[in-house]
Amino acid sequence: MDERISKLEEEIKAIKNRNVSVENDKAWETSWLRRLFVAIFTYLSIGIYLWAIQINRPWLNAIVPTVGFLLSTLTLPFIKNIWIKDKHGKN
Repeated sequence: MDERISKLEEEIKAIKNRNVSVENDKAWETSWLRRLFVAIFTYLSIGIYLWAIQINRPWLNAIVPTVGFLLSTLTLPFIKNIWIKDKHGKN
């Protein structure tokens, strides 16, 4: 009996640890810091690419896809919520 209780306690602890990890991952995925870093990396990588292929004003032109990314991060949660409501409404 004690072994079963110990095993259940271990399983509960593992589930709680996993939940903390999942919550942290979710918080990171929706954080402004992550969005900022992805925007910076997007801007730099596109700027370098445009510079390498000799596009006029590559750093100015790299702003467009970066802003597009930031706008998508703002609208996608809204669209996700609509999708979730629609999906649960049909069940």
